[in-house]
Amino acid sequence: MAKKIFYVTTEIIPFANVSTIADFSINVPFILQEKGHDIRTIIPKYGFISERKYILREVIRLREIPFEFAGEEHIASAKSAFIPKSRVQIYFLEDDQWFKPLTNLLYKSKNGRVLSDNGERYGFFGKAVLATLPHLFWTPDIFMCNGWQAAFIPGLYKEFYEGKEFYKKIKTVMAVHDFNDYAVMNRKDVELAGIKVPKTSKGDAINLYEVAAHYADKIVVFDRPSDKISEKLLKLPGVQAHKKKITKIAIKDDESPDYYTISDKLEQVFLKL
Repeated sequence: MAKKIFYVTTEIIPFANVSTIADFSINVPFILQEKGHDIRTIIPKYGFISERKYILREVIRLREIPFEFAGEEHIASAKSAFIPKSRVQIYFLEDDQWFKPLTNLLYKSKNGRVLSDNGERYGFFGKAVLATLPHLFWTPDIFMCNGWQAAFIPGLYKEFYEGKEFYKKIKTVMAVHDFNDYAVMNRKDVELAGIKVPKTSKGDAINLYEVAAHYADKIVVFDRPSDKISEKLLKLPGVQAHKKKITKIAIKDDESPDYYTISDKLEQVFLKL
């Protein structure tokens, strides 16, 4: 049975390419579409992405996307295009404060320091992504949330949207591609987004994967021989408490993973939801 999948990411080749998510996010949507699934992708519209080069189009109903974040009213917008040489539709979420000023380093400054406002930025991103659905006139079966950057979405969906029009019976899948300090946020960033921090998370430093594990319907972890991410994740109390949600997918260490096999295994996860 074909699924409608909203594929949320912050990198896709050729638009933005900082980590392995970028390559993953161009290949897997292609293959899932080939399999007959209705898949749409969304990323931030960074200032360095050329609207002319990639033929980004204005969509009237996406000019104003209102939503509330951190107690304030906001209006985002989005443009539409297709991933080059494909039929995979991609939306570019626009915001002059949070996305446009970023350099192609995305998550850190030129001196190598991690951006201190990453938590607020990607909390904002998650809320804005969720707010697009009534304007798309489309309800997915699944949100595939890629990486720590999209880890706010399962909690935001459960806290603010589940059960409302355009948001009924959607499942959230948290995809974990790496395990690093980027996923660790200040507690206030999670609370600012309006998400209740699970009791398993103590202190001010909160790992977003623990928060996502509490709210997500499924957690997919991509393990490599050189990097057993699942073993590291399961050391987090908030993830260990939801270990039954975890599906492990093995990826080889070489530069060209077998995306067809990966997509087959992902498809089985989606079909069981």
